[in-house]
Amino acid sequence: MFQSSSMLATEPSDYVAPLFHGPPHAIEALQAGLLARPAHIEPKYLYDALGSSLFSAITQLPEYYPTRCEAEILRDHAADIAQHVGKVKALIDLGAGDCIKAEKLFPSLRPEMYIPIDISVEYLHSAVQRLKNTYRDLNIAPIGEDFHHDLRLPDTIPPSGRLFFYPGSSIGNLDPDHALALLTRIRTYCDEGGLLIGVDRVKSRDILEPAYDDALHLTAAFNLNLLRHVNQRLGSDFDVQHWQHVAHYDEAHARIQMHLQAQTDVDIHWPHGHRAFCKGERIHTENSYKYTPEGFRDLLTRAGFSYVEHWSDACGWFSVFSARA
Repeated sequence: MFQSSSMLATEPSDYVAPLFHGPPHAIEALQAGLLARPAHIEPKYLYDALGSSLFSAITQLPEYYPTRCEAEILRDHAADIAQHVGKVKALIDLGAGDCIKAEKLFPSLRPEMYIPIDISVEYLHSAVQRLKNTYRDLNIAPIGEDFHHDLRLPDTIPPSGRLFFYPGSSIGNLDPDHALALLTRIRTYCDEGGLLIGVDRVKSRDILEPAYDDALHLTAAFNLNLLRHVNQRLGSDFDVQHWQHVAHYDEAHARIQMHLQAQTDVDIHWPHGHRAFCKGERIHTENSYKYTPEGFRDLLTRAGFSYVEHWSDACGWFSVFSARA
């Protein structure tokens, strides 16, 4: 049973809000991105049901260190994090996916309410079904929305004691200006609450690039699946066999860039539009910005947060920040 976020549950539930279709101009924005030079597609289209499953598999790869490093931090510093966070009435999980990361926080944070938010509703629904069978006393109220564009929370969530959880260094998908804007919006929603966020750190190209271009080519499949998702949304005719995954580290901007590169000349059609791509031409699909601890602390301060603390893994590759409103 699916209901809108305006009817978010006040009792434990197994439903989510309807699949997010974006603001009214979403299709126009998608077409504009394909027609731009260079072309680009928003990374949110990576996360349909198959894309979300592929990303879960990527987190198990030996090359993909962020998930392991973040898990190490949340495990080894659980008591200190819980003390800094304080009382949690509502744990709001941004980009919840399979909800496993937030679930591992339940014993230490003991939230009264759990609100997972994700754009991939089918995938989120499966995770919520699993959780509600295990945590029968926990009020679970999922929402399907693209919070990057329009973060909306129902009034039924207590205004105090909100902890926003944004793991996995997903904040790095936004350029610093858009990251600041999102953090500022989050700050307006967590009066007397806070933010717990995972942040990937600047490091060697030899570590970064294999994490986004693995030997098993799972990341390539993840990136190529975006084209199939776009076909479903836009009615386009991308053939994934004509495209190749490309990832490289842009050291000047401290970011990984992911692209899809045409392996032949190809003409893509969709209702009321088309775009010819030459062999070697690329579509930009994702950035992943890396931060120094000092740089991200400054970003949080500029967004209006205070009382900022962070913890690192043993290698110093990743940080988890806790900030209070």
